[in-house]
Amino acid sequence: MAARTVVRLVLGAFYGVAGYFHLAAPAPFLRIMPGFVPQPEAMVALTGVAELAGAIALVQPWSGRLRRAGGWGLAAYALAVWPANITHFGMDMARPDGGWGLAYHIPRMLAQPALIWCALWAGGVTDWPWRRRARIR
Repeated sequence: MAARTVVRLVLGAFYGVAGYFHLAAPAPFLRIMPGFVPQPEAMVALTGVAELAGAIALVQPWSGRLRRAGGWGLAAYALAVWPANITHFGMDMARPDGGWGLAYHIPRMLAQPALIWCALWAGGVTDWPWRRRARIR
């Protein structure tokens, strides 16, 4: 199985499970929602639907165009939820017990750009960094 297919399936499963939990058990997501976000319950539900839709678009085998749309959508989603992850980092580290700690939060912050790239690559939006450059003669 090709690496891109494996990444597509893993990312699709990851976002599918996350989307399910956004809808079935929203409480943990509501706790990390930044205060400036209006209607947090609706936002958590919408992000769950977005994750599920992106996961389905990414893993379906019929349309490259739909996979690319899923890749773009999941990349945009990962970028859009970054403020919630940053808020969670700050709130968690401010707890007297240090919360989950830096060993959890630093990799999570560093993983966000990787998730964005994975969504774009798995969706077939980009081939970077493996695309061969045309030689200029």
